[in-house]
Amino acid sequence: MPDGDEPTTSESLEPPAEPDTGSGREALSRVLSDRNSFEAALDRVVSENRFTIAVVFPLVGAVTLLASAEGLLPEVLAFNPYLVLFGVLVMRLPLASGLLPLVGRRALGALTLLFAYSYAVEYVGATTGFPYGKFQYDVSLGPMLFDTIPVALPVFFVPLVVNSYLLCLLLLGDRSRSLFVRVPVVAATVVAVDLVLDPAAVALGFWSFTEGGFYGVPLSNYAGWVLSAIVGTLLVDVAFSRTELLERVRNCPYVLDDLVSFVLLWGGVNAFYGAWIPVAISLAFATALVRLDRFDFDVRPGE
Repeated sequence: MPDGDEPTTSESLEPPAEPDTGSGREALSRVLSDRNSFEAALDRVVSENRFTIAVVFPLVGAVTLLASAEGLLPEVLAFNPYLVLFGVLVMRLPLASGLLPLVGRRALGALTLLFAYSYAVEYVGATTGFPYGKFQYDVSLGPMLFDTIPVALPVFFVPLVVNSYLLCLLLLGDRSRSLFVRVPVVAATVVAVDLVLDPAAVALGFWSFTEGGFYGVPLSNYAGWVLSAIVGTLLVDVAFSRTELLERVRNCPYVLDDLVSFVLLWGGVNAFYGAWIPVAISLAFATALVRLDRFDFDVRPGE
């Protein structure tokens, strides 16, 4: 009879199994190498973290930016460009995940042109004053191209146009079929977005204009944004099938969460500085999002 301290089965003689790290690496490799797997993984990350991405990040961002501007943070954290870029990239995830399934060669080419346009118009604007008026960056937004404009500029510029385009598609419905309706409405929406963004950014000290005007922003800036909005709208038209894009936006509940983040972050900053017209415009965007059922209680954790 075996002693009580001795193993009684062959299984007990086997050493404990080691963690299967290889399968985890293989799964990650598969996600990164296969587009469908990557899109599904990104969709899952965004879907499961909507509240954190769309609400927590912009609120924390607004508090951090205000604390930086008011001198309440240590120098290493105040307006830290890499923290800013990280936060912006996280808030862009819903838009990227929402549109990625529609990005083919045509879309990639048109969006590349939109990226190139954002660099070109910003560089010309920063060096000549056309079309936005004379301005300069006063806070670092990461590495600078030609020591003049941020390398990460398209991450800030392109979503302003794309979010406006998507919002207008939903609001216009069948009327968005007409180019002569779609382009001016999207252009006006992009300008409205900038009426929120630029006063807040100037108040924080991100950039400044030689001439003032609307909360420190010259009217020429908004005339310039009419031009950029028209160019951007036409390039988005080229990039995507309007029918497929409208169907995707209707069926993807989080695709406009980036606009929710925008309203919370920049609306909050404007409220802090008493810029009430931009705050009112932010509330108009919030109303549109609620009307479209794009910002509801379903994004709360646990819902």
